[in-house]
Amino acid sequence: MVDESSEPVIAAPDWTTFSDEQLLDVRFSDLPLTVATADVIQRIEKIDGELKARGLICPHYWLSEEWFTPDGVPGVAIPFYLAHPRLAKLERAQMLEVEGSDEETCLKILRHEAGHAIDNAYRLRQRATRRRLFGTPATPYPEYYTPKPYSKSFVQHLDHWYAQSHPDEDFAETFAVWLDPASAWKERYAGWPALRKLEYMDRMMRGLAGQPPLVTTRRQVDPLPRVKKTLRDHYRKKREHYGLNHPNFYENDLHNLFSDAPEYAKNLSAARFLQRIRKEARSTVASFTDTYQYTIEQLIEKIIERCRELNLRLTDSEETTKTDFIVFLTVQTMNYLHGGHHRVAL
Repeated sequence: MVDESSEPVIAAPDWTTFSDEQLLDVRFSDLPLTVATADVIQRIEKIDGELKARGLICPHYWLSEEWFTPDGVPGVAIPFYLAHPRLAKLERAQMLEVEGSDEETCLKILRHEAGHAIDNAYRLRQRATRRRLFGTPATPYPEYYTPKPYSKSFVQHLDHWYAQSHPDEDFAETFAVWLDPASAWKERYAGWPALRKLEYMDRMMRGLAGQPPLVTTRRQVDPLPRVKKTLRDHYRKKREHYGLNHPNFYENDLHNLFSDAPEYAKNLSAARFLQRIRKEARSTVASFTDTYQYTIEQLIEKIIERCRELNLRLTDSEETTKTDFIVFLTVQTMNYLHGGHHRVAL
């Protein structure tokens, strides 16, 4: 007998085949993803192995919007885009890079977040020596920070001299360097004031080896199944965070690179030329300055727009002009950063 009241089951569409526009309208809670099946799981297992070798507890992990370790939780949130190649592709399209996509960078970030988790697990913020060496954890996080690139009071681990952004980040960065089996920190930081922090970290972690944690909660903050916003809303906020508030540059420098003089009227337009080299220039300057590519892209966009408005054209060969423009863009980016515009991560 056929049950005529039953409705046919319609299979859900495969989100991995969606266009970017379609995927942006998907809610995080509708992505069927878990850490256990994520592409990043082998890297997590490697970090867990390093922690176990030191006699330390391993964090618990879950997927969320970004990298973070919540206060008071000995666990680490992994960004959703590392869970599937399709999401990594969308992240690159939206932000021009995928933080943690390569193994080396991913392991660096995981070691850093493990430092926060260990800090939480053993309530290390309460220790007087920890507070004296690294600073007061209660210090408010700044929206921007101005790093001192040549300071030897901080370890150098993640990009953007991130240890200098906040006392807790200094602690996590120092832990990450200490944990890395290949860091050779005793030799690398010999003679640096930062060595005192590393030696303290070494003594403290040896004392914690084999000790049960004081905080054992498995709480997850903002796991994907509970995040109801769409990917479109997420990227709108993220682009606002890493964009330029006041992308200034000197027009006199543009006129040194290009010209609106009649004798160059038949030459290639500066706007078209910069469109052609923008990806190479952005990538090169990002590597020079340790800056997010999205931030540099905003500056390039403004420069192209101004070149178009002024009808500027090339006055030299394309190869020479490309070299000169990359130097110009590097200087403009560093001027922006030295004005105190290094953003703390979301």
